[in-house]
Amino acid sequence: MGGDFSNSEKPDQSDRKDPLSIKPEEVQEAEAKAMSSLSLEGENDGVTAGGAEDVRGLEIDADAETDVVGAIIADSTDKASVPQSDKSAVASRHENTSLDMNISGEIVVDEEYVLDVEATEVLPETIGGKGMSQKKNSDIEMDDTGGSMGAGGSSVPVNVDAEGSARLGDRLIELGVLTPGQLTVALQEKKISGKMLGQVLVDLEFIDEQVLSQVLAEAAGHEVFDPRNTIVDGAALALMDKSVAEKMNVLPVSIDEDEVCVAMTDPHDVVAMDTLRRYVPKGLHIKPLVTTPTVLADAIDAAYGYANAIDAILEELEQQGDDIDVADLTGDTAYTHPIVRLVNALVFDAVKTGVSDLHFEPEENFMRVRFRLDGVLFTAYMIHKKHWNGVSQRIKLMSQMNIADKLTPQDGRFHINVGGREADFRVSSLPTVHGENIVLRVLDKSASIMPLEGLGFSPYNREKIEYCQTKPEGIIIVTGPTGSGKSTSLYSMLNHINSVEVNIQTLEDPVEYTLPMIRQTNVREGILDFSDGIKAMLRQDPDIIFIGEIRDQTTAEMALKAAMTGHQVYTTLHTNDSFGALPRLMDLGIKPGMIAGALIGVFAQRLVRRLCSVCRVGYQADDKECAYLGVDPSDPPQIYKANEEGCPVCMGKGYKGRVALAEILTFDEDLDDLIAQNAAKGEIRKMAFEKGFKSMKDDGMLKILEGTSDFSAVSKVVNMDKD
Repeated sequence: MGGDFSNSEKPDQSDRKDPLSIKPEEVQEAEAKAMSSLSLEGENDGVTAGGAEDVRGLEIDADAETDVVGAIIADSTDKASVPQSDKSAVASRHENTSLDMNISGEIVVDEEYVLDVEATEVLPETIGGKGMSQKKNSDIEMDDTGGSMGAGGSSVPVNVDAEGSARLGDRLIELGVLTPGQLTVALQEKKISGKMLGQVLVDLEFIDEQVLSQVLAEAAGHEVFDPRNTIVDGAALALMDKSVAEKMNVLPVSIDEDEVCVAMTDPHDVVAMDTLRRYVPKGLHIKPLVTTPTVLADAIDAAYGYANAIDAILEELEQQGDDIDVADLTGDTAYTHPIVRLVNALVFDAVKTGVSDLHFEPEENFMRVRFRLDGVLFTAYMIHKKHWNGVSQRIKLMSQMNIADKLTPQDGRFHINVGGREADFRVSSLPTVHGENIVLRVLDKSASIMPLEGLGFSPYNREKIEYCQTKPEGIIIVTGPTGSGKSTSLYSMLNHINSVEVNIQTLEDPVEYTLPMIRQTNVREGILDFSDGIKAMLRQDPDIIFIGEIRDQTTAEMALKAAMTGHQVYTTLHTNDSFGALPRLMDLGIKPGMIAGALIGVFAQRLVRRLCSVCRVGYQADDKECAYLGVDPSDPPQIYKANEEGCPVCMGKGYKGRVALAEILTFDEDLDDLIAQNAAKGEIRKMAFEKGFKSMKDDGMLKILEGTSDFSAVSKVVNMDKD
């Protein structure tokens, strides 16, 4: 039967019971009484709920905004088991909403019923296949059960109506961040103010902006926009004026070749999305980032209210005068001060251009900022020395380093969202005669975890890598100097074999990139070192172990023992070539008999600059180059070199990106016998070449013949005269 619900007689507010004091048996008795008193009135089937006040101590009127039964169940589930049918009673905010009552007496939503609430108050059922659990008021995490986690750790399913949507208030109650009483107060305030429920909850300080953003974003299937940990791209801001952004309630955050990231309050606002497309270049995908109106308004003011270009910020600093103590900045000035914006802009510029390291180098009268791009350092900016104190303080604050200590080396780390890209920065400070020298290593997660095919390995070397990874036990060592791409290659190899069928555990100093399903552990000086960490990991039933670096005899022995007890072990070592790993292990005190049979393979690699495919210059190889390439000089091949002037694609460098040069030494019984006999390095090298070993020089010549690199770049990382 369809009908409208209204109260023919308003209950005395003074006689209302405290919902939390109602006992389960009172609930059942009151419901029976209420059902017996229901009557039909008029053409619209008006029903009088005479016993409503006894049912829950709450009146059911035409403007009720919450699930009357479900609101109390959220607080009484710990006291008694309440039938699921009790949770389905829904009170509409409209006076003529059509509801039905089934034969069992429970109120259900008519098939034609549609929730008429704001977009931010309706949460889609699809929440990424996960529920949420409350850790604290501003830290909501997801479990893997599809429901929210209650206080006891059990999964509580999300209530969803006939249209597949659960309302915001009900969702927050289920998460445990809101009580039914608070929701009732908020709904009454919403009627008075006319604001959206989410904003009312924030205004009343029942929840904070972060919780609201997380819930709305997870419900919509989008990421959360956090202005405190996000650097806005100036190129994105140029898409529209501040007035347009305020009118549309959007903030362009970043732009690249494929998409534009835009912060907005309602990603389901079709009108706003259609209007936004007029300002976005054709062919680019719009990626919404969800936030709340207050956060968005403040972010728009901050982004458009101050200069974001580095040159403009430097000019502003010169006009400002004396530098100030950045540590004393609070409130809005902590994010809008020119020094803060300068550091943010430098970091953004570095990540966007693919820089691997930022060097802040104080001199006597100025500060030099150098970027390392494709393995080569170049001066990016020159800044007056008087600003160095503020810049260094800002970097050390971000890295959680001691800003008062300027006499001892320090290490730190910070994470930030740079134009929609997640990036970590490893920070190192070292006192010099002119002040602290600070270096930032950029760990761009989106760019660094690449498949093996994308690293530039030749087909021959990829085949060797795959062969080594098929071995069930043994140790694989990757060698090379700092910055040669060892970690990147190892992460790619681990990612290649990562699956639910194997247990991969790592011990790193520090963890550079996080990978799903891989258990990664940080080495901590004085707390957990490599040798103790390996012992602990072996008790975790691992199939594959990754040890960040072999530094001493104990770590080397533990790694080899793990390899000999049925584990596949990956690690790194600092040597010049693959053959150098053998004497290096012996220098650490490892006996040749222990090495023989435990090694699967030793990789040595370097990173060589890749020619810009747009502006590279082709020419015929001369006689000397033909000799290096091993080809007949009478029929010289066409090879390429960098264009000295470059082009806009490579920013005038002639090179764009880097590829791996590698040599891979695999071991068989013959080589193991030589190692066990403590044979000379030259003898082992001779046998390896007889078995088809290809050196880094050979790989470099292949890259030149393919047109990937040139002699100038290869000769800087490989000894061309070494056989």
